[in-house]
Amino acid sequence: MPASPPSDLAFVPFVSVQNMMRLIHHRGIENALRELAEYIEEDFRRWPSFNKTPRVASHSADGVIELMPTSDGESYGFKYVNGHPKNTAEGLQTVTAFGVLAEVSSGYPVLLSEMTLLTALRTAATSAMVARRLAPGGARCMAMIGNGAQAEFQALAMKAIVGIDEVRLYDIDPAATRKAQRNLASTGLTVTACASAQEAILGAQIITTCTADKQYATILTDNMVGAGVHINAIGGDCPGKTELHPGILARSEVFVEYPPQTRIEGEIQQMPEDFPVTEFWEVLVGTAKGRTSDQQITLFDSVGFAIEDFSALRCLRDWLKGTSYFERLDMIADPDDPRDLFGMLQRAAPSEDAA
Repeated sequence: MPASPPSDLAFVPFVSVQNMMRLIHHRGIENALRELAEYIEEDFRRWPSFNKTPRVASHSADGVIELMPTSDGESYGFKYVNGHPKNTAEGLQTVTAFGVLAEVSSGYPVLLSEMTLLTALRTAATSAMVARRLAPGGARCMAMIGNGAQAEFQALAMKAIVGIDEVRLYDIDPAATRKAQRNLASTGLTVTACASAQEAILGAQIITTCTADKQYATILTDNMVGAGVHINAIGGDCPGKTELHPGILARSEVFVEYPPQTRIEGEIQQMPEDFPVTEFWEVLVGTAKGRTSDQQITLFDSVGFAIEDFSALRCLRDWLKGTSYFERLDMIADPDDPRDLFGMLQRAAPSEDAA
């Protein structure tokens, strides 16, 4: 009996890098960031309904490879992601990623996607979604310290979601700053290249730190940070990697995604285990306070959590409806009789005539 052609159940939508770029331009980058932020906020508001676990990390001297899983009981998602700071010197991306969304009821995947671009978008959308609640009212200027692959996404998300109109750039590599300045030139933002982190934060109400080196570092010293700012700390995201002086943490109201993960990976790994933090989802649902005064320093100690990737995949799946920005991959073995997987394989053997 000849092999049956694959059924529709065998095919999984796959979003390649090329199709992701086409899709984002189709929606508009700033609009896509706003829409992603809405999905992320919606899932933060139902935070207790998710299965949560710190990411599964494999560390080496070269970097880290991680799996980030979560489920809301109806859908399951995970992301594969790496972090290899040395890659840039070798002409490679520091971060690469892909992700899967699946149905809990059957276990069948319903979406496979690149997530290098999507992670950059969701990280920026999360930062801005939080800053919209924690930054001082009327914030118009952002300092972007670390001008690598994430910088432009962060600036555009803060513009689209928070309303900033000025970004001040600094990186220890002037070429990175020139790159970011060039890429942001036609976005409507006033862009200033600065010679130091100290210069970059002058007049900024939002300070974003996003450096890549895997080490304990002090990008911001305690005396650099005055009252009333919001700090978006996204570079410290694994054990042994920080950016802020502990004195800044001691003076700030610190907000996190998932404390068991952040205490291992975030800026607060420098602090005692009982150092007080607020889970940001509680701010959204009203069980905890956000910014309470103009003089308060708020700090989002963001390490990236699986629910944000789940939100991004959920958003992406909705974006794809009625479009052609995906391919159908024959990924799932789907025999006519689910008990006869071997028979399906046998029937696919080349015939003697074909040989």
